[in-house]
Amino acid sequence: MVGLALACSLASRPLTRHLNVAIIDSNPALGRKHFIKKEDLPDPRVSTITPATISFFKVTVVAYIADIGAWQFVEQHRHAYFDKMQVWDYTGLSYAKYNARDADKEVLGCVVENKVLLSSLLSRVQETDLLKKIYPSRLNSMSILPNSSSSEVDSTLSMTALFTHGRLAKLELEDGNSLYAKLVVGADGGKSRVRELAGFRTTGWNYSQNAIICTVEHDVENHCAWQRFLPSGPLALLPIGDKFSNIVWTMSPKESSEFKSITEDNFLKAVNRALDYGYGPHPTPSILGSSDLFSWLKGGISKSANDCFEIPPKVIKLASERMAFPLSLRHANDYASKR
Repeated sequence: MVGLALACSLASRPLTRHLNVAIIDSNPALGRKHFIKKEDLPDPRVSTITPATISFFKVTVVAYIADIGAWQFVEQHRHAYFDKMQVWDYTGLSYAKYNARDADKEVLGCVVENKVLLSSLLSRVQETDLLKKIYPSRLNSMSILPNSSSSEVDSTLSMTALFTHGRLAKLELEDGNSLYAKLVVGADGGKSRVRELAGFRTTGWNYSQNAIICTVEHDVENHCAWQRFLPSGPLALLPIGDKFSNIVWTMSPKESSEFKSITEDNFLKAVNRALDYGYGPHPTPSILGSSDLFSWLKGGISKSANDCFEIPPKVIKLASERMAFPLSLRHANDYASKR
């Protein structure tokens, strides 16, 4: 998604729209024109898009700065804007509520399936005049030779000659194709092959926690983003439209294995319990409101923060498989390198 967004951005700017861009992605969906059907159930892999990113996706041109124009395609598919958020913990000691109107915004964000974002970006880049080609393959190797001379090299030389002089990188793909590029962008995720081949070191660690993600269904529409902090980690319930929500539940690897394999009925009971009275009581405004100990907090609290605590809508059905992912942090020590 990041690579396609970059391609769309390059296509929308006068200084870069003439570039020749190669997109290397083994996702088979890129080879199909219409891989999203309205009757399909929501995919459990989603992204929460901030208002700033929504603006980036829209079509506006101000002072030669053009946004990428992909949001029109997102709105043709399932998505869910949310204008409020509630966060609380299992102890019942406190909770926080946020409302878009407090920030003079219409929404706090929008939850979109990753496949919708991918399809929208692909649709947008295909309609641009950018010289582009999509390679449905994987990167096998990347060679970068040192500059052989500090003087200018004739740009009319062959690709092989420019590579030999250290002016181009050479990419070998699994399908046998060879590509040459002045700039290689590694937008291939946390296990980036480009980063590995470029020799960029990372700093990070594993959290010894897994995240269970899945799609669930309610009997009412959900327009709020919910998050409760439990002893083993946070549980998030995010709206994705059409009475569906996405669950991201952080827990220990052992617990995630158990919750992934229990029956649907027991899983739904566990989710509803965790979002209601399970693990501890509901928080009440009186904990902050009736004690002089916390009176110094009241002055800056907005009106929406004083709204009553709400219970999330009940989950009535599991609408996707349950997936478990290990959680970790990885930070590249370098993000760019000269040839």
